[in-house]
Amino acid sequence: MKILLAAVNAKYIHSNLAVYSLKATAAPLGVQVEIGEYTINQKTDDILKDLYKKQPDMVAFSCYIWNRRMVEELIRELPKVLPGIPLWAGGPEVTYAAREFLEACPEAAGVMRGEGEETFCRLVAYYIEGNGTLSAIQGLTWREEDGQIRENEAVEPMDMDRIPFAYENLERFEHRILYYESSRGCPFRCSYCLSSIDHQVRFRSLELVKKELSIFLEAHVPQVKFVDRTFNLDHGRTMELWRWMMEHDNGVTNFHFEIGADRLSEEELNLMSRMRPGLIQLEIGVQSTNEDTIHEIDRTMDLERLKTVVQKIKEFHNIHQHLDLIAGLPGEDLESFRRSFDEIYALEPEQLQLGFLKVLKGSKMYEKASDYGILCHNEPPYEVLKTDWLSYEEILLLKGVEEMTEVYYNSHQFEQTLKKVLERYESPFDFFHELAVYYEDKGYHQIHHSRMARYEILREWLQQKGWMSAVFDQCMIYDLYAREHLKSRPSFATDLRPYRQQLKEYEKDYGKQVHVEVFLCEDGPRYVLFDYQKRDPLTKEAHVEVLH
Repeated sequence: MKILLAAVNAKYIHSNLAVYSLKATAAPLGVQVEIGEYTINQKTDDILKDLYKKQPDMVAFSCYIWNRRMVEELIRELPKVLPGIPLWAGGPEVTYAAREFLEACPEAAGVMRGEGEETFCRLVAYYIEGNGTLSAIQGLTWREEDGQIRENEAVEPMDMDRIPFAYENLERFEHRILYYESSRGCPFRCSYCLSSIDHQVRFRSLELVKKELSIFLEAHVPQVKFVDRTFNLDHGRTMELWRWMMEHDNGVTNFHFEIGADRLSEEELNLMSRMRPGLIQLEIGVQSTNEDTIHEIDRTMDLERLKTVVQKIKEFHNIHQHLDLIAGLPGEDLESFRRSFDEIYALEPEQLQLGFLKVLKGSKMYEKASDYGILCHNEPPYEVLKTDWLSYEEILLLKGVEEMTEVYYNSHQFEQTLKKVLERYESPFDFFHELAVYYEDKGYHQIHHSRMARYEILREWLQQKGWMSAVFDQCMIYDLYAREHLKSRPSFATDLRPYRQQLKEYEKDYGKQVHVEVFLCEDGPRYVLFDYQKRDPLTKEAHVEVLH
């Protein structure tokens, strides 16, 4: 019997930990389990063709909010070309609405709810042995021969050490992100999050974690993303693992963690300050700085401590910090979100992610949506359209701010230019809003732009404001050359002909793997070296040195 585990990822660079974990767990059964990974950017017909060519006897789909529609389409079409094979689904998107999913997809045999490893093994054994009943397998919602939908009791939470290592062949993950799980469950009760449903936090033993991380380090895997909901729940465990990572650092691998910044101790911060730049990076969910909103969503957070910790880590100059905000939470209107944005922007994180509330089935937010006047899309990802505090028009406004933040802040391609522009603003939010309006008025928001085009649009906007000057041009030139050795010179760059002789002398001294730019100052020209062989390990910017 050949079983196919199918995953449709958001991007090629991603991998699906769930299907690899299921395959590894089923290995002792001796059944042939194959994995098919695809992306939502592929044509459905191309995926259908590949599934057909694999000729499986059973297919199980990993289902999330980003791939639900495509999975449903594949389940509807697959029986037409592979009739008679059982089709199953699992994952968070179907766990909390299993019956609804089966009603929408009559071609599906059933859903594996919750943690799937043991349920999958029992289901595989049922098909291999040809005896027993589906009603005896915990964690299933399934369809009987007469079409009636039955639901078995939930599966018990697993001992984390019983789950085998998921990655048998690291070669297939070259140039892709690897995901790793050292704990399951979350003690917090954030109303928008499905992780809050499982309060029983379970840890994989430290020795096993170290053994498995050693495999990643030996293979020089570029990045390992821990999917633990809050990695630093246990201070002693966090310290031991971070010390171990420092001691076994291969100089290449980066470890990504989602943490509660306000929970970090001074001992942990002291350890972090000594880490190699780029050894770890942190994702920190702030969501809002409105105290009433934080209380309403049942979130536990010491905002002032979080700010202090983020600022301290920023001073270390060795750790990338990614801070998240969520628009559309109860109690937060446009002005409140503006304040949240400005407060977090002031912390200067390497990434400021502006996300939008997703009303997930199974969450407390889903149950209380009508109390908050929340309207959201009926189809995944169930994103908010309006609330009692935010109109749809204001949601659209925030979408524009999100795009401009991504392009002009998170890209790190406009750092000096942004600093200069924001000298004219009390509120960074207002700048990104104004720029978003300009993009829409000009029709630029519907077009894919090159990096250079983004600079040209920003110059247009500055000219419209009456602010354009040589200072802004020079900031942009600095930003451009700090990131890359340009092949063609921008039209707004300084004319280098008067300085050609001096530049030739510098080229003799430093070679061609650098760029020397001329910046005009009040007391004369400044020659600035951009060395691309000595990039900052954290920002990836060229090493910059003023020569004269």
